Amino acid sequence: MSRSADPNERPKSMLLADVVYDRLRRSILNGDFRPDDRLPGENALAEAHDVSRPVIRTALQRLREEGLVTSRQGAGSFVSAPVEQRPLAFQPLETIADLQRCYEFRLTIEPAAAAMAALRRGDRHLAEIGTCLQIMRDATERRNHREDADFDFHLSITLAANNQYFETSMRALREHIAVGMKFHGLSLQTVRGGLDHVLDEHAAIYEAITKGEAERAREAMLKHVTGSRDRLFEGRLLDLSQR
Repeated sequence: MSRSADPNERPKSMLLADVVYDRLRRSILNGDFRPDDRLPGENALAEAHDVSRPVIRTALQRLREEGLVTSRQGAGSFVSAPVEQRPLAFQPLETIADLQRCYEFRLTIEPAAAAMAALRRGDRHLAEIGTCLQIMRDATERRNHREDADFDFHLSITLAANNQYFETSMRALREHIAVGMKFHGLSLQTVRGGLDHVLDEHAAIYEAITKGEAERAREAMLKHVTGSRDRLFEGRLLDLSQR
């Protein structure tokens, strides 16, 4: 897929700053950081998000301008805003059956969100989805899988759908989905061409959303999530009627 699909043609550093800003903002609003908590230092944040320190500084500046973060001379950056309570929560994922049910739920909401994203996405949404895809592409070239960028890719699509119920559900499922993505990523590294194949699946979703092709986006997301589940379970799904 050609990089010319990026509608904004903004410098990569600015797009990465958008992604880091949004991740930190979500962490603050979701309660991962409490009021007066000190954020990790620039070096730690840069390493955690696989970006440069200037990118981190840009993201932190945006958080300061929004009033979510304040800087203290010689001490670092601290959360300054009241934290919103999580609007929805699911029981912890405890069994393989729970993981399969999580995939079932994702298959009901994510294809629909992708279709809506194709119809409603704005330039900033496309830029964020595209940046997540590029992070995943860079990792794939290093024969790695970035679960954080993978989740952010899917979450960004629910944001592009402009329907808070999709977004809220994805946020509440974050820890559950992360388990599946982690094991899926590990399994891909044992299969020749596995990482490249999954990257192509993500690229197909992004391309359909970029072109505004709703049904193609729905089908691409359905194919990807189904494939992720089947690869993880190796085609041997559990009978959930008795579990």
